[in-house]
Amino acid sequence: MKDHFVKMDIEQAQMFQHDVLSIVKAIPSGRVTTYGYIATLAGYPSHARMVGRILRYAPEAISLPCHRVVNAVGRTAPGWGQQRILLEGEGVMFKPNGHVDMKQFLWNPESMIDKEQ
Repeated sequence: MKDHFVKMDIEQAQMFQHDVLSIVKAIPSGRVTTYGYIATLAGYPSHARMVGRILRYAPEAISLPCHRVVNAVGRTAPGWGQQRILLEGEGVMFKPNGHVDMKQFLWNPESMIDKEQ
């Protein structure tokens, strides 16, 4: 069953943006995550597109590793050829179809927490 889009008030939207930017900042070099996973971690699983908008339009995003965010199948952002170059520079490998190898390079912060304990 799909999550339904939940409308946010201004305070919730500001907190969501803050959470999204914090999550992106935490993505380690050589790893990727998805718009949907970021939305889920921020508490709004049906807001993956909003994550993309935040990363595109928030002035703070320019200093973040936004290149480490891909779609659910590992496809990079359309029209941003530099994204692949940046990821490859960090050691991220791509499959023959041009998508990131998500099995190998997907960042899962929950599994990192388990390893630290």
